[in-house]
Amino acid sequence: MTDHATDVALFRYSLVRALIDESLSKAERGVLVRALAARGHTGPGGAEVRVSRPTIDRWVRALRTGGFEALLPEARHANPRTPKEVLELACRLRRERPERTAAHICELMRAVSGWAPDERTIQRHFVRAGLSRRETRPKVAFGRFEADRPNELWTGDALHGPVIGGHKTYLFCFLDDHSRAFCGYRWGYAEDTVRLEAALRSGIERRGVPRAAYLDNGSAMISRQLLRALAVLGTRLFHSEPGRPEGRGKIERAFKTVRGQFLVEVDPAEVRTLDELNSRFSAWVESIYHRRVHSETNEAPIERFLAGGPPALPSPALLREAFLWSEHRVVAKTGTVNLFGNRYEVDPALVGRRIELVFDPFDLGHVDVRFEGRPMGEAVPHVTRRHSHPRAVEDPAPPPEPTGIDYLGLVTARHHEALEQKIPYVELPDSEIASDVVVFHPPAWDLATDQPIEEEGR
Repeated sequence: MTDHATDVALFRYSLVRALIDESLSKAERGVLVRALAARGHTGPGGAEVRVSRPTIDRWVRALRTGGFEALLPEARHANPRTPKEVLELACRLRRERPERTAAHICELMRAVSGWAPDERTIQRHFVRAGLSRRETRPKVAFGRFEADRPNELWTGDALHGPVIGGHKTYLFCFLDDHSRAFCGYRWGYAEDTVRLEAALRSGIERRGVPRAAYLDNGSAMISRQLLRALAVLGTRLFHSEPGRPEGRGKIERAFKTVRGQFLVEVDPAEVRTLDELNSRFSAWVESIYHRRVHSETNEAPIERFLAGGPPALPSPALLREAFLWSEHRVVAKTGTVNLFGNRYEVDPALVGRRIELVFDPFDLGHVDVRFEGRPMGEAVPHVTRRHSHPRAVEDPAPPPEPTGIDYLGLVTARHHEALEQKIPYVELPDSEIASDVVVFHPPAWDLATDQPIEEEGR
């Protein structure tokens, strides 16, 4: 007996067991049956069901003649609509090439025999036969990995955050694999390279340079500018395989903590600017997350990170060089190069050469020229149309503080006050009324002469 069949039989038995009492008369039993049929009952699956009087009578007869076993539902025997040989052919095609999908196997069968069952039919049969793609995929065992020391490996990722100041926010964060400390982090209004580099640079300024970085395949994390920054710093870069996010489990678990303990407390009505969001997040990380004992390492993240002493920080010159952007151009015959709509003059000796232009993405007014790794002076702006890189966009300014002045409300209130004021004609004196009234009498007109008639007293 299956569990479901047993549950059904127990439900039926609980419903009719009181009706097989021999001491009940026929009339008394009929009253009980009608009462059972008139109300609902909680069925085996938890849903409310109703049972008709003929069904209750049939269950009573079955219980009397066959006992509890007779209350078990009959097993359904449905004849398969898909021929057995068709299903066997599908299995042979899957075993021959395990990477074949059910949809492709149906196409092959239609090409061979002119007919094939539905794709879902083949998929369900593969599950029953143990030939689903999940079952046939080779099993891979993922061992547990942890870096041996701080700054040996940083894992970076992005987290989607709340809407602050009318814009959606994103958190770029770099997690130290050994200590689980948040080394670099920054909230921004865009998921791009500028915000990613801002988070990475803040982490390097405070925690040192990592030996390796592990990122996913997002557009911001495979950008050429980020590759240049890590190459200058001497940091090796690794990307996770598409569809295989298992190696980023630590930072995903850290993001779960951020959602459950920080974001749940962020009220967009109170946190109205990006600076305030970053300030509150930094306070939570440094005073709560970094000080709490981690369940996996049994140490506080910041204590585990600083156990070997303060990290070695890079020089300001190296840090600035790492986060400069670069583009390659070929010098024209006029000794000029174009860069994002701007035209620059370079050393005429570089005509026809492929040079590297190095610049701050937020300041295209100062561009350094390099040829084969050697500095060749600064490019002189000749035509300037842009002052920053097209992708170097600052976060929008916070909305201005509301003044609280409702101009239209004030106008409406004054209008209603004016309508409510009435002129007290009754209280005005008669002299004032008489002095304000001017009586006009039109002159008489002589129709014969077409001239006004002069009358005395007018």
